[in-house]
Amino acid sequence: MAVLRKDRKTIIGILGGGQLARMSAMQAIRLGFEVAILEKEKNSPAGALTKKEFIGWVDQKKIFDEFIEASDIITLENEFIDYKYLEYIESKGKKVIPDSKTVSLIQDKLIQKTTFRNAGIPVPDFIEVKQNSSYSEIKKILGKKFLLKSRKMGYDGYGNATVKNKNQFVEAIDRLSKRHTEIYAEKFVPFVKELAIMVVRTKKEIKTYPVVETIQKNHICHTVIAPARVNEKIIRSVNEIAVEAVRSINGFGIFGIEFFLLEDDSVLVNEIAPRPHNTGHYTIEACIISQFENHIRAVLGLPLGDTELVQPYAGMINLLGKRNGIGVVQNYYEALKNKNVHLHIYGKEESRVGRKMGHITLLGTDLNKILLQAKKIEKQIII
Repeated sequence: MAVLRKDRKTIIGILGGGQLARMSAMQAIRLGFEVAILEKEKNSPAGALTKKEFIGWVDQKKIFDEFIEASDIITLENEFIDYKYLEYIESKGKKVIPDSKTVSLIQDKLIQKTTFRNAGIPVPDFIEVKQNSSYSEIKKILGKKFLLKSRKMGYDGYGNATVKNKNQFVEAIDRLSKRHTEIYAEKFVPFVKELAIMVVRTKKEIKTYPVVETIQKNHICHTVIAPARVNEKIIRSVNEIAVEAVRSINGFGIFGIEFFLLEDDSVLVNEIAPRPHNTGHYTIEACIISQFENHIRAVLGLPLGDTELVQPYAGMINLLGKRNGIGVVQNYYEALKNKNVHLHIYGKEESRVGRKMGHITLLGTDLNKILLQAKKIEKQIII
């Protein structure tokens, strides 16, 4: 069966109903397609946009089968769904983008790093942590200070621990093992900046978005600056490595790739995500075609849109929950007082301190002015 239907609207199934699915669904609907959402709870941010909202998860066969049957093609909101469920979708004759093989090379971070290293892509030194591994053994290979990371289910700093001594090692192993039983160790990288880039690929095209600079707050991406304040040599290096990283996993669709920039201007890949990415939210207003629209285009094999900036600079700041309660902005007048601010609220019913509830974006010709304004607005918004 052809993916693009002519007898009715093509239905794009999305595994997950959070903000990434919501922003992707909005672009699909704008282009005249329909979306089906599979999420564990009713009225999720993306589920609220469609009548085809399936409540349940991939391990609930009946509802999963109904979701698959309702979809012409399927994509995903995150890389945490076991790739074997994607294989199951494919066995039903439905296409998944990115496919099960690509996701199998990404969702386990040890496999991801090994795949990249084997392809000649620069990554921090790392080793597998086995049941009998000791701090002293790992210290000999990676140095006194290193990171322990969960091989799966790690995001926004969850699943990571910095280790400097034996006691911290024992505590981190115990804590991380409760999140995911398999762990790996990675060399501590004294980076000077964190960079990121979005890459979108179809069978016919591959495009990159501007290289951006990211600033973290409590291990969560807080500020994105586009373009990154780095030289052209670094820009070229990030672009080339990012494209090779996507090719090394035979990836199709959209990918967010995070980098460490070192003092000597070299870069190392931190990780890759096979989906729209927080570091690409600025593209909604700042680029000719956003990451979300190009995500939908790539899923359907349509021509990709231009990824260039429409203004010289853009700044994006995540809006994290400042209170526990209903997920509604409490002071819209103050939030929208700046006539140039683009405000995005994700539609989450509950706000929690530190939870990603939305973001703001500002564009312009003066980067310092943009950043000062964005920081001021973010402090004013109560959600």
